[in-house]
Amino acid sequence: MVTEDDVKNALKAVKYPGYTRDIVSFGLVKHIATQNGAVSVSLALTASNPAVAQQIKTESEQVLKSMPGVNAVFVEVKQGSVAQAAPAAGMPQPNKLPGINRIVAVASGKGGVGKSTVSVNLACGLQHLGERVGLLDCDIYGPSIPLMMGVHEKPTISDEEKMVPPSGYGVKLMSMGFLLEGDQPVIWRGPMIMKTIQQFFSAVEWGELDYLLVDLPPGTGDAQLSLCQTVPLDGGVIVTTPQEAALGVVRKGIAMFQKVNVPILGIVENMSYYTTPTGERVEIFGHGGGQSEALRQEVAFLGEIPLYQEIREGGDTGIPVVISSPGNPSGQAFLRVAEALRRELK
Repeated sequence: MVTEDDVKNALKAVKYPGYTRDIVSFGLVKHIATQNGAVSVSLALTASNPAVAQQIKTESEQVLKSMPGVNAVFVEVKQGSVAQAAPAAGMPQPNKLPGINRIVAVASGKGGVGKSTVSVNLACGLQHLGERVGLLDCDIYGPSIPLMMGVHEKPTISDEEKMVPPSGYGVKLMSMGFLLEGDQPVIWRGPMIMKTIQQFFSAVEWGELDYLLVDLPPGTGDAQLSLCQTVPLDGGVIVTTPQEAALGVVRKGIAMFQKVNVPILGIVENMSYYTTPTGERVEIFGHGGGQSEALRQEVAFLGEIPLYQEIREGGDTGIPVVISSPGNPSGQAFLRVAEALRRELK
């Protein structure tokens, strides 16, 4: 017997035209009914383009008709003002950012788990694998990407009056840290933060990129919600440490992405364990919490990053370990995560 979950899982094969995300993760599926081999599905689109609606309707019908046990299919697509009455959070924007193939947010529920360290080395790892990469630091209050990437020059202005991001190790970079003088603090309320994040996309000349990684501040506040609701994210990567104190807050970050219909691409367990000079493995923060949580959440486990002194040194000196030691265990750990992320996005 065909269930609603069977139908929803089948519809995940239908991509929104021009996007890598499916119609289920975008929140377009509003109602599913099944009875005696008949399936009825109601979809709601805010876009008014009839060609988009027809393509989604046709592909949905094809997918559903191919399901075992289904002998009748009815797909209804509502558009325009009818669908606008109750828009789904995270709906695709009319204009996808030109030239950027994938946009991935790197997030955590709490601070201190090494999220920016993972972001920097993940960006350099993807670049090492031959991808064109950008890294956007959305931590408005505590930007750390300039220090970790060893880049402190200000962006230039193009003829089109857009900011041209500086580059480090082949990765295009943008951060509030490039726009501040010294240790000048940012004392802003929510609307200013949201406006700045929007301008980091619309007023920056990113050019052609395979991946734009977005390093989010910890938590589930204005910066995270503004990004998820205004940018066509392809997914989010969650960074955690093994102990329950970190995982409990990470679950809130996962729930936030789910509420705004941004798919979780996977979990990275940072500070996984430490190997002493004598070869003894010490699990300072426990071990395996990230992988267990990935299984519980039914998302990919992208890998574990052990505690290595050279990772910390790379962040302090502005030379990420993937750049300084790509063949060493510390660099290889990040490269494996980069490869796993790339597989999730294919």
